[in-house]
Amino acid sequence: MAQDLLSTPLQYVRGVGPKRAADLARAGMQTVEDLLLRFPLRYEDRAAPCDIRNLRPGMTATVTAEVVSSGIRATRRPGFRLFEAIIRDASGGITRAVFPNQAFLKDVFKPEQRVVLYGPLEFRGTGLQFTNPEYELIRADGDDDEGSVHTGRIVPIYEKAGAMTPRMQRALVYRVLRELPATIADPVPEAVRAGRRLPDRAEAIRAVHFPDAGASMEALNALKTPAHQRLIFEEFFLFQAGMVLLKRRHAEDRKPRPVVVDDRIRDAARAILPFKLTEGQRTALREIVADMRREEPMNRLLQGDVGAGKTIVALLAALVAMENGLQVAFMAPTEILADQHYLTIRRLLDRARFRVVSLTGSLTAAKRREIHAEIASGTANLVVGTHALAEADLAFKSLGLVIIDEQHRFGVMQRASLRSKGEHPDVLVMTATPIPRTLALTTYGDLDVSVIRELPPGRQPITTVSKSESKREEIYRLVRKELAAGRQAYVVYPLVEDSEKVDLRAATAMADHLQQEVFQEYAVALLHGRLRQDEKDRVMGAFARGDVQVLVSTTVVEVGVDVPNATVMVVEHAERFGLSQLHQLRGRIGRGAHASTCVLLYQFPLSADAKARLAALVETIDGFVIAERDLEIRGPGDFFGTRQSGMPTLRVGDLLRDHQLMEEARREAVAWLDQPESSQALVAYLSANWAARFGLVGVG
Repeated sequence: MAQDLLSTPLQYVRGVGPKRAADLARAGMQTVEDLLLRFPLRYEDRAAPCDIRNLRPGMTATVTAEVVSSGIRATRRPGFRLFEAIIRDASGGITRAVFPNQAFLKDVFKPEQRVVLYGPLEFRGTGLQFTNPEYELIRADGDDDEGSVHTGRIVPIYEKAGAMTPRMQRALVYRVLRELPATIADPVPEAVRAGRRLPDRAEAIRAVHFPDAGASMEALNALKTPAHQRLIFEEFFLFQAGMVLLKRRHAEDRKPRPVVVDDRIRDAARAILPFKLTEGQRTALREIVADMRREEPMNRLLQGDVGAGKTIVALLAALVAMENGLQVAFMAPTEILADQHYLTIRRLLDRARFRVVSLTGSLTAAKRREIHAEIASGTANLVVGTHALAEADLAFKSLGLVIIDEQHRFGVMQRASLRSKGEHPDVLVMTATPIPRTLALTTYGDLDVSVIRELPPGRQPITTVSKSESKREEIYRLVRKELAAGRQAYVVYPLVEDSEKVDLRAATAMADHLQQEVFQEYAVALLHGRLRQDEKDRVMGAFARGDVQVLVSTTVVEVGVDVPNATVMVVEHAERFGLSQLHQLRGRIGRGAHASTCVLLYQFPLSADAKARLAALVETIDGFVIAERDLEIRGPGDFFGTRQSGMPTLRVGDLLRDHQLMEEARREAVAWLDQPESSQALVAYLSANWAARFGLVGVG
């Protein structure tokens, strides 16, 4: 019966109905269990009543009192009325409670009605008053149907959900908890609960919403009570158990044929290498090729900082696959990046016998059909493209390796769709956004990880400075000095979705201004996402050849653009960019043998977060340090920007605040799943609930 209650849609709970259920659903609450596993935002101690005669302005207090009189009071504002109640308590003190535009309260507050009020006090007009306080009516017969729910106790404060106010949610949770049995099914195995001395699940749920008198307010508001920690652990344990199970089930798959590596293939790899690999690149390549030689398909994340040389490692892995008669799909998030990869790979494989093709959304229908046919017949060995690679009508003859670059920009289903085009192909996902360990345990918990930390030899460090917009002329002198030395420059302008037209006009005006009034003797060009593909190619080609010295661009240059002669970047309105995005942009310079400078040009006023972002960029060029700082500033929910990235939906846990508990939960999950005879119930629960619970691809 308890499980029936927990799975009951909220629409069918007394006092909810379709409209309120829709508000709750938009806040992520579909069922009773969703409601009960949503922690209060904070707690307020409304337990100890204060004598009215001891009240002072600025206090937030609870009083138990009797209504002396009440009524509606008009104001000077047309249509705006105040409901006012005069109250007194046993101390003999008298004050008033004022409720703006709540005339319905005239039917609630009656003379001699006993009430409990909680709220802030202020001095208004001739005396002290409560303004819009929380209130609780005390029934004369003492038989209060809902007890002291809103006052007279430690009270939970919930985030508003549409028209569902915190007070309404509090009453709803209270009613539901009255129907909850003393014992309910617990998805955490009994042995794990006993080993960690976890409170009973039903007991923990009750204590989280309506704590006992005397509970530590500090622990409650820090979510550190045993009840909070138990429910956070439960969520992390179930999530990590699902991730472990997912990884193990991937390992049960078998490729049609693992690759082999012999001297012929090693010689072919050496022939295309344009430079000596770093130790980090060699280690990553060894790990990748070792995976490819196994019977089970590879699922590996290759992460490395901007410019660490991930692409050449991926290309060598692709060469190994192609030398084994397998096709390779290389998916990039933007056409500019896909084109860069295509040109680089085609150049490096120039002397090899393999055919490299490009498949992007801008191809004509006839060209797309031609490329599709080559891929289906196996004539095309390596396909570089965008999300077009994941389209349903594309078929491969023998897809053996899937490489996904900047993978957090793709949706989970796009990645799954591409993987399904082969028979258990090896999968290598890459990111230049270093992943903090906390997130690696979640977003990438089912992947093995390779890391390239060092940069190729010869790279010069980048100096980063943060300057007010008032220093613009000083910055232009710096740029002019670099241009005079034969170098090139980027000027990056933000393009924010909700003001895209305005921003684009500003970027266009900036390009015209720089050409006509600032750098007249140099060629200035504009690059943005709304240009046709052939126009983008023309502009980028001119910049790469050195025919254009100053490239004014939006964030389309964030990844993939490689012009070693560019040594200075000016980021306009740097305060509007995210930290990882600024780091990615900065990575477009410092790619050659000359020292480079990145200038973060900002406008006042600066928010605290903006100041923190700019300070972090100035202090370090280490992408791993920046990733940790970014996580601290933005929080895990926004680190990748979208749910599609594969971030789990967590109801109670916080990856930053509770990272230690996440690691403990993973260890417990691994240990429990290592006991097949004991873990059958948990596996069955995960297979039935994991995907819907965490908003990810299922484990079943």
